Amino acid sequence: MKLKGTPLQIKVWKYLMKIPKSKTKTYLEVAKAIGKPKAVRAVANAVGKNPYPIKIPCHRVVRSDGKLGGYSGPGGIRAKKKLLTLER
Repeated sequence: MKLKGTPLQIKVWKYLMKIPKSKTKTYLEVAKAIGKPKAVRAVANAVGKNPYPIKIPCHRVVRSDGKLGGYSGPGGIRAKKKLLTLER
């Protein structure tokens, strides 16, 4: 899969592909994992611009307060909730 995006977006998307099924990470955890701990908002934006929802499992990224956050794939937040439930 050839990813087209900014260097940060590509770094985020590649990291998301490493999150195992039934596991979640927060936007902050993703930011720290890619070496950009202060770029939480930029990470969230990159997650939201994911060109391949499901293949790049952005539904596995949640807010630090435990809430689901958004989902840019078809079906929006309902789909994110369903995907997370199916993986558990």
